[in-house]
Amino acid sequence: MRLYIISGVTGMTGNELARKLVASGEKVIGFDNFFASSIKTVEDIITNVNFIFHEYDLNNRGQMEKLKEEVVALKDTCEKLVYINCAAIVHTEHFYYVNRTFETNVIGMKAFLDQAVEVGADVYINCSTSEVYSMNSWSSSGVSESDYITMANAEHSQRTSYATGKLLTEFFMKDAVLLHQIKGCSIRFANVYSKNELYPKHIIPHIIHELKEKGNVELLENSKKNRRTFLHNEDSCAAVIALAETDSALDGSVYNVATDEEISIIDLVKLCAKKLGIDDPQITFKGYRESDPERRILSTEKIRTRTEWTPKITLSEGIEMCVKELDY
Repeated sequence: MRLYIISGVTGMTGNELARKLVASGEKVIGFDNFFASSIKTVEDIITNVNFIFHEYDLNNRGQMEKLKEEVVALKDTCEKLVYINCAAIVHTEHFYYVNRTFETNVIGMKAFLDQAVEVGADVYINCSTSEVYSMNSWSSSGVSESDYITMANAEHSQRTSYATGKLLTEFFMKDAVLLHQIKGCSIRFANVYSKNELYPKHIIPHIIHELKEKGNVELLENSKKNRRTFLHNEDSCAAVIALAETDSALDGSVYNVATDEEISIIDLVKLCAKKLGIDDPQITFKGYRESDPERRILSTEKIRTRTEWTPKITLSEGIEMCVKELDY
């Protein structure tokens, strides 16, 4: 049995990851401070003997010291120790406020990595973001991990502070591997969505919530042109597990995790409406978000080459799952 330590465990990636691991017989210690989530997302596994949950804050030193002591006491009973950092301030509304993202996304990640090294963990998986591609977010074949990054800067938008912080965590990860302190990698996720999102702040739950509650959807002006790819969190979690179990992939490098199923935001509204039985959804446009890329397409050749991972859930299937199971 392996031991997994997951930060942000009730968040979108963390809860499904814990569910998959516990179901396969692994032991999980997860923690969260409920900044943008709820204990409800792990209610179905909270009493499982292989799942230990703590209401801890990644940036609370006392709580993290307790976590370290618990890990040290258990590590010798397990064949492998894996740290997975899912904790992050990810809602777009926070991207433009530097202090809201820096403490958790940068300082917290580094402290969690330092703890993993200190306790002798075998693997550290750093959940990063495709936001690092900033305005250079697509090409004919999708942007790859080795492409040079062209970011908006402080003269253009504060939004890029979020991406800059996440990019820095990738350097921390690479450095730890180069110093032979631990094995690991970073993952740049595309737009991930889940049936377990409790707050309609990301675009898919926002659209479904608006349609269910009002029968119409209010979008930003950007949505008239924007296109995106969306990745179901069951597929994103499968990628995390695939990388954690592929020793040759844990070289400190970065992996795009996405789907190539691109859709316009307008057509996304129509798809959600169709799943809800609404024939002609009404859309109003209000507000504008600066430095919001029109498209974001990621090449996933690297992870597909190095592991057996490939996305399984189509957007149509995923939206149907959300419509059936999201409980607002």
